[in-house]
Amino acid sequence: MKIKYLLIGLGLTFLNIAAKAQTGYTPATTDADRGYIVKVGDSAPSDFKLLLSDGRTTSLKELAGKVVILQFTASWCSVCREEMPRLETDVWQTYKDKGVVLIGIDRDEPLQKVIKFQQDMHISYPLALDPGAEIFGLFANKKSGVTRNVVIDRDGRIVYLTRLYNPQEFASMVKIVDNLANKPIAAIN
Repeated sequence: MKIKYLLIGLGLTFLNIAAKAQTGYTPATTDADRGYIVKVGDSAPSDFKLLLSDGRTTSLKELAGKVVILQFTASWCSVCREEMPRLETDVWQTYKDKGVVLIGIDRDEPLQKVIKFQQDMHISYPLALDPGAEIFGLFANKKSGVTRNVVIDRDGRIVYLTRLYNPQEFASMVKIVDNLANKPIAAIN
């Protein structure tokens, strides 16, 4: 009897995996188990200011009309450190002159630590401060971790979400950024 139930369970698991493969399931489209409180298709929360490590401020409202990638990060995050050089070369250096803005949002660390982190990582994209993880909490459960990337299109809609660093997921994100960056402006409206 136990073998019968085990075989049924295995069969259902196999069918579930096969169904996900056929429907184009990707981790970036099912975010509930990844700590996000936003999802692809949502308007990005935009009622916040970003204080950059160089003293400037900006906001999603000010960046309207641009493709925005928010990378939630922290100096203590080893996965963030693995991903950041790729963000620098594959996203920031490639698309910064094509209407794409990449901002790392450092979770709950003081200014001097954020500045040192940026220098240590040899990144040129801006880092912003997030005291109390207040901005992070607009996108994900505060008990969740970093690294995360939120890709926002020119209309302010979330189009892609990542969690941790996965080379395949990262490559998919870069393709989406490429499509958004190279989409004719007239086709956007």
